[in-house]
Amino acid sequence: MDISIVLIVIVVILVLFLVTTYNRLVTLRQRVKEAWSDIDIQLKRRHDLIPNLIETVKGYAAHERGTFEAVTQARAAAQGARTPAEAGQAEGILSQALGRLFAVAEAYPELQADENFRQLQSELAETENRIAVSRQVYNDTVLTYHNAIQTFPGVVIAGPFGFAKREFFETDQAERDAPQVDFGTAAGAPPQAPTPAAPPAGPAEGAGGASGGTST
Repeated sequence: MDISIVLIVIVVILVLFLVTTYNRLVTLRQRVKEAWSDIDIQLKRRHDLIPNLIETVKGYAAHERGTFEAVTQARAAAQGARTPAEAGQAEGILSQALGRLFAVAEAYPELQADENFRQLQSELAETENRIAVSRQVYNDTVLTYHNAIQTFPGVVIAGPFGFAKREFFETDQAERDAPQVDFGTAAGAPPQAPTPAAPPAGPAEGAGGASGGTST
């Protein structure tokens, strides 16, 4: 009778252990999905801004057709990415293409002063910052999830219950940076007045007389 009670207690503890561990892994996996959803929202916002940006630049630099096509193709590839790893690579290429587009814009003062262009640039930079924050949250969440399924007790049930590893969302550091172009002085701001030159020093004897006067 005592042995039966002990066995029942052991079975109950084991079941509770499995249920608790399983629920924790499910929660972590769901957090990974939610974190990726936040990134996906920001990426879509980025993609939506690009066509208007291209059309605005076209109004001043229509002959830069190769640059426009490169950005359009990179955007299409980024929209077609299906996994975080694919998205990271595609978004990095898109960032490089956008950098070339902004480099073209630097050659057109009228474009730099265009309010619509400056607004789009500001919105894109804001979106890039949000993507960077969401990326960090997502990668941290994936790391926590991986630690849970690769260490005890999670490793005991991760395989049998299908808790697979998730991909990180990573790009090269140079490609992570939002395209930044400073148009602060190019948008028609008046040039600063030159600093006036210092007056020439007076004669040596005059300086000496002044010093002599103060000493008395």
